[in-house]
Amino acid sequence: MVFGGIVASPRSTLSSLQALELASVYLEGACKAKDVDIILVLCHDTEVSLSQAKRSAKHTEDQLVRRQIGVVYIKLGRLLYNQGHHSEAQTSYKKAEKLG
Repeated sequence: MVFGGIVASPRSTLSSLQALELASVYLEGACKAKDVDIILVLCHDTEVSLSQAKRSAKHTEDQLVRRQIGVVYIKLGRLLYNQGHHSEAQTSYKKAEKLG
């Protein structure tokens, strides 16, 4: 291995914008994936990153970031709905609504 081991993930130190970008990357991958199990794993990772972004954004007054998080929640909801996970999609839509 190049680094002599696995590099620790800095996920816990990401800013709200970084966590939002990570969520968008996961969601993009989920939208491109063909395997249902992989789609669901990436949806879960999207949700985890969105939750982190939302927690970080609570400490700021940046409404643009909060709206962007809401947009990604809506996109996640659409994907979940299209995969037949209607109740999870509704949960995602409600989280987006709370963000404005």
